[in-house]
Amino acid sequence: MGRMMTIVSLLIMIFLSGDVSAQDRDARADELADKVMVAMGGQENYDNTRFIAWRFFGRRLHVWDKWTGNLRYENGKGATVLMNVNTKEGKAWQEGAAIEDAAELEKMLEGAYRAWINDSYWLVMPYKLKDPGVTLVYSGEGKMENDRDAHVLTLTFDSVGVTPENKYEVLIDKERLLVEQWNFYQKASDEEPRFKTPWANWEPHGKILLSADRGKSKHSDVAVFDQLPDSVFSSPEPIDLAALKAQ
Repeated sequence: MGRMMTIVSLLIMIFLSGDVSAQDRDARADELADKVMVAMGGQENYDNTRFIAWRFFGRRLHVWDKWTGNLRYENGKGATVLMNVNTKEGKAWQEGAAIEDAAELEKMLEGAYRAWINDSYWLVMPYKLKDPGVTLVYSGEGKMENDRDAHVLTLTFDSVGVTPENKYEVLIDKERLLVEQWNFYQKASDEEPRFKTPWANWEPHGKILLSADRGKSKHSDVAVFDQLPDSVFSSPEPIDLAALKAQ
């Protein structure tokens, strides 16, 4: 978990940073990113996907309303947070007891926000290859750990706060045109990545594809919804994702 959370500051800036100028764009990289988007279901279908739920590596639960920014977050240790990730306002409970202390509430809201930034990137990163703030460069062809041929995109970021030196390599399967591996570099000058992680077992969810398999770790309870009860985002009472999926 340490390696995941060390990149949270970077990921927060990826979500919030400004536009990359046109001259900084790489046409080949943009073309491949567009093809990846089509292979996953397309930009329109992703934009029209409203609710995404998942349990980050089987532990932290997120139910995210992409349209409004509302988030239900359960940390797996008795805490439930209901907040809006755009305003960073909300409420929190620990073992069912409402958090009334302002400082403690702020801490829990910030923790939930940072977890959402980190955990959502580990689920939907390929849909964000052309997000504002991302510099995308085609780095040629390569081999993945599964020995399949890949196109390699290198991602760096504008205005990344305390970790401006980080970069990713995103490996796109040449036949399937899906992201099937990423490599994380602590510094752009590093010769070897800090870690390599597969993106395996892409499966349909609604009208899009999502990958939950990161090799040694896997997301669970991955689901998309067109509708959810308001109580999911307003009540700390436990929810049954399986029952919601069956509705």
